[in-house]
Amino acid sequence: MFALWTWTGQDTGPAPDIGDRESVTLAIPTGPDGTIEINEVDCALRDPQTFAGSAIDDAGESVHAWQAALREEGAGVAAAQEDSVPSEGESQPDAADMIRLRAATLPIAAHAVPDAAGTSVVAAERALRVLYETQGVAAELAVALKAELRPYQVRGVSWLRETVAAHGGAVLADEMGLGKTVQTIGFLHGRAASGPQLVVCPTSLVGNWAHEIDRFAPGLRVTVWRGGTIAVAAGTVVVAGYPTLRLHGHLLDEHRWATTVFDEAQALKNPRTQLAKAARTLDAEVRVALTGTPVENHLEELWALLNLVAPRLFGHRTQFRRRFVRPIQEGSASAAARLRDAIEPVVLARKKAQVAASLPAKIHTDLLCDLTGEQESLYDKLLDRAIDDGFGSGAQRQSRVLAALTALKQVCNHPGLVTGELTELAGRSGKLDLCADIVANNLELGAPTLIFTQYRQTGELLVRHLAEQFEVAAPFFHGGLDQAERAAIVNGFQAADGPPVLVLSLRAAGTGLTLTRAADVIHFDRWWNPAVEAQASDRAHRIGQTRTVTVTTLTSTTTVEEHIARMHDRKSALSDLGDSAGIAALARLDDDQLIEILRRKRGN
Repeated sequence: MFALWTWTGQDTGPAPDIGDRESVTLAIPTGPDGTIEINEVDCALRDPQTFAGSAIDDAGESVHAWQAALREEGAGVAAAQEDSVPSEGESQPDAADMIRLRAATLPIAAHAVPDAAGTSVVAAERALRVLYETQGVAAELAVALKAELRPYQVRGVSWLRETVAAHGGAVLADEMGLGKTVQTIGFLHGRAASGPQLVVCPTSLVGNWAHEIDRFAPGLRVTVWRGGTIAVAAGTVVVAGYPTLRLHGHLLDEHRWATTVFDEAQALKNPRTQLAKAARTLDAEVRVALTGTPVENHLEELWALLNLVAPRLFGHRTQFRRRFVRPIQEGSASAAARLRDAIEPVVLARKKAQVAASLPAKIHTDLLCDLTGEQESLYDKLLDRAIDDGFGSGAQRQSRVLAALTALKQVCNHPGLVTGELTELAGRSGKLDLCADIVANNLELGAPTLIFTQYRQTGELLVRHLAEQFEVAAPFFHGGLDQAERAAIVNGFQAADGPPVLVLSLRAAGTGLTLTRAADVIHFDRWWNPAVEAQASDRAHRIGQTRTVTVTTLTSTTTVEEHIARMHDRKSALSDLGDSAGIAALARLDDDQLIEILRRKRGN
């Protein structure tokens, strides 16, 4: 294939500027004898210098027109399949094959993206291949699934198929809210005939996975497994929680799995744990890891995921550390570029801004809360006591630093959490009072609200305060609930007549849930890792959300929480490569540095 191109008013040469609309002349081969046909197409290039197969929808109107023709044909094929009954001895036409045949007959109205040599025929050819293969998958999924997948989601299913065929595994690391679950269900459906398949996920998501598979792919048989013997067959998807895998994984080893999916796969980031070892020993033809945060704190967490899905590609952890981790930690941009190139074949990590332009915006607001006099006095008293007791050294030092930090952060939430005096709640915590003001405004506007906290005791205090202040019965989603109770809370909140406020544990509810009825999110206290807070916020900022999501973080002034907020700013800037911050980092400081961070900054 080749393409010669010019545009009106100019000679052949550099591509037009981004956003230019010009009439492009394409000279394309139309037959095996080399016959050339000249076509004029309308072109609206956004970035002609780069062409990403995953961003087909943004490439230009000539590709849009080509894609539209395929979609129109795909809809016709799907409808014909539903309406037609094959004659005796005749097989039902395959929608995907029909689309590919149709693609071969369409004019090649695509961009020959310029490269250093002047033209890049390969780029145009690849774009067309990705385009018609994706549309073939779309036609197939339209018949197989009870869901209307967005173009980027169809491409995700197609990418999973291509990648596992080439490498035996893949990491789907799309940003939270882009629908990794439904993409994976589409992938599982395509492999149903290959044998039994396994999905392993956090306990809180077991029920959700079973429900979503039954909802979107009723042709698959779903079994929730909590231990004991299990009978499996082709077309069956077994769903199990990570604790079940850790305790009873040897029973799963008795079976050969066509596909094993690890959802929220950051749970396997430490390869030395019993859970990670149990995951690696599963006998699986294909392994897929799903995560919105492939790196939470350390680059070696990424190696753990890569080693799980494609161990032959990345070697031993020592090699990975030498080739990538150490140079990147020393600031090597070339090492970072090499790592991105190395993982590109098996990791698909798309941002909402890239593929879901229709998703409403997410607005972040950081609100500072003054301590009350009671909070100030108690904060200083607790810190002085910790200093007098000393922070120790080694492992003891880290545990003492954690104890001091926990107490100080609890004071920032409410002094009664430390003193035990909880008779009266209002007026004693600047943060609680500000949170109540936000909730009061949202209640007046009829805007459902999510409130996240990392402490169960704080969550219980919030539930009580909301009941006393506003006569609102807010459910509390936390790690102590069983699966049925968790599902009831989520379904109840998502209902049109659901409660106006939902309080959630940051760790128990921070992943996998869809809570799009809310468009207001409050983080009552600060977690060390901004990625964890972002995951929690994305319970509301997901596909299906139609409103702008407002995320509000509450930070107590003059306290250690301001240090955490500053860490967030630095860590977010390094999120693509990972960063090792938090309690362990504080414990490595000497006493003077540590006390300077923990002590209140009077006069700020």
